[in-house]
Amino acid sequence: MKKIIALLMCAVLALGILAGCSKEATPDAIRVFTLKGPTGMGMAKMIYDASSNETAPYQFTVAAAPDEITAEIINGNYDIAALPTNLAALLYAKTGGELMIGAVNTLGVLYVLENGNTIQSIEDLAGRTIYATGKASTPEYVLNYILAANNIQCEVIYLTEHSELATQMSAGSVVIGMLPVPNATTVLNGNKEVRIALNLTEEWEKAAEKNGDDGALYQGCVVIRREFAEKYPSAVKAFLEEYKASVDFVNNTPEEAAGVIAEVGIIPAAPVALKAIPDANIVCIVGDEMRIGLDGFFKVLYKFDPASVGGNVPDENIYYIQ
Repeated sequence: MKKIIALLMCAVLALGILAGCSKEATPDAIRVFTLKGPTGMGMAKMIYDASSNETAPYQFTVAAAPDEITAEIINGNYDIAALPTNLAALLYAKTGGELMIGAVNTLGVLYVLENGNTIQSIEDLAGRTIYATGKASTPEYVLNYILAANNIQCEVIYLTEHSELATQMSAGSVVIGMLPVPNATTVLNGNKEVRIALNLTEEWEKAAEKNGDDGALYQGCVVIRREFAEKYPSAVKAFLEEYKASVDFVNNTPEEAAGVIAEVGIIPAAPVALKAIPDANIVCIVGDEMRIGLDGFFKVLYKFDPASVGGNVPDENIYYIQ
């Protein structure tokens, strides 16, 4: 009887150990970085909900520009972050693969604006001067790719800040400018003489077809620290599900979402956010669709300028697919 009891106790203890081993740990806090503008618009409801819920696991940081959080990502001081896609590729190379892409969150958000009515097609940019922002990042690569595909020679002058170019276009001192939403939206609201001359998402698709390239214009993504993803897969799954719901909230209820976007500081004013939402191309694309689309996009960037993706097309290990 003593032997039987001892064996039963060992079995119970073993089952307890196995149960403990199989139970996934829960993170105390999930550090999430995002950016103002389209990259962060889809996350607005999550940020708002977390700010009013003391038990929410998320600690959000909203930055104005990618360079404000690049060092934090390189040093591993984050768990999840929303970034431009080409920056994700660069950091993947720079950190030796310490981050993974879990979702595409923004498609094309670039527009050529004109104070006037002379640009009706991409060919009309020939010989003109374009003011732009985003040098050495996705906007420059996108514009150069489109211009090269159409054999267009023109002068491009880059300014440092979106807001600087937006101010100059609103004042009428710049005739042609390339800006992302919502800065483009601000200009359109501030100067009724300015119009959208070219949608660069459409021009990218035409250029890719002309060049025989695959890959949609995927400008923003959500990255996950590899160690975090491997240790807390359930937390990552929950985040992506909540993120998808937040994106749906923005796209399906724009009037309510605009107030939330302004409240959390993603865009300064609700009227601008409301007008920007239809042109911001906010999405949540995961799984194989994300992998196939991004791989095509990275190959286009690499073929045009290898430095744009860190010298090599990212391998399959960059993609987080549950």
